[in-house]
Amino acid sequence: MNTITHKNPKTLFDPTPFAFSHSTTHEGEGKYVFISGQSGGEGLKHNLSKDFRTQVRFALKNLETVLADYGLQTRDVLKITILIVNHNQEKLKIWTEEMHNAWKSDEFPASTLIPVPTLALDDMQIEVEAIAFMKN
Repeated sequence: MNTITHKNPKTLFDPTPFAFSHSTTHEGEGKYVFISGQSGGEGLKHNLSKDFRTQVRFALKNLETVLADYGLQTRDVLKITILIVNHNQEKLKIWTEEMHNAWKSDEFPASTLIPVPTLALDDMQIEVEAIAFMKN
């Protein structure tokens, strides 16, 4: 049996409104899929919008594309790391709203958000990497 469990201890604040879980575990047969940081680049030419929300949507769409290539969905993601350029509360609000759109079940992966001054390309505003589990 393969089981992914999301835990939020009752003695800690409820992170669900903020689109993450305090911890995630997996039991069962399968393998881990490590997904490189996905930017908000659009299409094969990797066009980067100047709009932060647009980049967030495409970063999550690109993540979903990689997951789908393995036959996986967002529910199979155990951990994500988010890098945001010039992070602020407005960007956090946008990130959280878009996570709720992408993770329909509200069972969110463990998560770390890291503010950064810059990313690999000058116009990149966000990068999202993930660890997923693929059941046998």
